[in-house]
Amino acid sequence: MPDAKEIGELGENIAQRYLEEKGYKILDRNFFKTINGFKIGEIDIVARKQDTIIFFEVKTLSGNAGFSPESKINFQKQNKISKIAQIWLDENGIPQDSLWQIDALAIVLDFSSRKARINHFQNI
Repeated sequence: MPDAKEIGELGENIAQRYLEEKGYKILDRNFFKTINGFKIGEIDIVARKQDTIIFFEVKTLSGNAGFSPESKINFQKQNKISKIAQIWLDENGIPQDSLWQIDALAIVLDFSSRKARINHFQNI
């Protein structure tokens, strides 16, 4: 059984394939900021669909975790993503008043069947 880091990386790879199949253009992955050597936040995937930039939080769990992955995305996590998203927009020369949103992808892996269940929560 893979460890938590490997499950997270696998989930992000699955998420990227899912988004590309749905017509999203991937702009960035694992964008993070540090202050004084400490990571202050990370965005798993940044994508564009039509005129909107979407910042994705990807949460992945194995099927026997006992709770849903989306339950790990609380208000504080959403607030942190929003702040890092604004930094990403600034660093990429995109005006803050451009269309953007935060979405979540909750992925549950079933290793025995080698399948993944994906729930896409838009504009959280």
